[in-house]
Amino acid sequence: MNRLPSGNRNPRAIRVYPHQIPLPSRMSFDEEFSLVAEDGNELQDFPMEGVQMEIHKCKVTHERLVTDQRDLSKARDEQLHLAEEYNKRCVRLRKVMEEEEQDRAMVEEGGKARLVASQEEERRLREQLLGLEAQLCLLDQETILLQQRAQESNAVPEKRVVFLGAMSEGRDSSRFNMKSRILYPMEGGTALITFEEEDVARNIMKMKQHDIKIGDCCLSLEARPVHILMPSLVEMTSQVCCKSVLVSDVPKEAGGNHPLDRMEIHFSKRRNQGGEVDQAQMLQETGNVVLTFVEDTVAKRLTDRQYHEVDMGDGKKHQVKVTPYLNGEITNLQTRVSVSARTVLLTGIPAIMDPGDLQDQLEIHFQKNSNGGGEVDAIAYNALTQRALAVFEDYCPAEKE
Repeated sequence: MNRLPSGNRNPRAIRVYPHQIPLPSRMSFDEEFSLVAEDGNELQDFPMEGVQMEIHKCKVTHERLVTDQRDLSKARDEQLHLAEEYNKRCVRLRKVMEEEEQDRAMVEEGGKARLVASQEEERRLREQLLGLEAQLCLLDQETILLQQRAQESNAVPEKRVVFLGAMSEGRDSSRFNMKSRILYPMEGGTALITFEEEDVARNIMKMKQHDIKIGDCCLSLEARPVHILMPSLVEMTSQVCCKSVLVSDVPKEAGGNHPLDRMEIHFSKRRNQGGEVDQAQMLQETGNVVLTFVEDTVAKRLTDRQYHEVDMGDGKKHQVKVTPYLNGEITNLQTRVSVSARTVLLTGIPAIMDPGDLQDQLEIHFQKNSNGGGEVDAIAYNALTQRALAVFEDYCPAEKE
């Protein structure tokens, strides 16, 4: 049996070529074969057991390699699956993070909007608080002013009243009544006629055209309603004048002296607590006197004393009352158009006779029931070439009765 040289024992340096190894049908272990080195030289004989061992080792190594390859392939597939699952999870997490980011952005925007709204509401409430404080300050000032006015309870002159037998149910006891006095301009060739009954006035206006025969003439007149501008709301402010006083309970002329002159003379003297008078005025409707002084302190001095004895020139002392004078100013006036219920306007009246006679003829005509008329309470005729102002006043049936 050929053996390897002692100097070359490395199996890797030996290459076995199958064509050099005879392959008998039966091979015994004691048969020998030759080995060929890498350089082509035939080596010494090598025992069969060693070759089989080498082949077995190679098989084992191959099986291990195959097993390792199979394990590596399986591990690779598992890693690929894990990588795919990881990628899917990353995609899901990224999507969830984007949704959370959008939700967070929406919540942040909503929070910013609520913050801006809260700041705006705070600003509005602060401005409202400042406005309320300003209004409260004004109300305090008005309260002080009203308290001062309330203290001037004697600022209104006393009026003497007497019971005349009239009775009231008391429903309008809290109302402040003012008498109306309205001036209505009358054109020339017109007449105003007031009936005692409203139904008669409505009937006359409903007929509209009226033919009146006066002597040989026939007048064609037109009946129209009277539209009057009436106040519906009046608001006034008043304040105490620091230089003026109101003198009430002034007696009528005594000893041939005019009361206005006596008041001015008396209250212009220092010994009577007066001072230099700038203006003196008598109120014709009430008979009271308004005195305006040059100095501011005179009015306060006279109203503190209130009652004064005045010499009217008849040898007697007359007691008058001096109170603060209130100036009034209309701050709000609202009007409405009202139609007089009992008064009718007649137009188109020519000047065919004396105005007095023509007025009598008109009154006679409209008093007759056959002409649709009734009892006439008042009538006024304005000639064609003239202009006049008719005075309308409150109608009080109780006073009339």
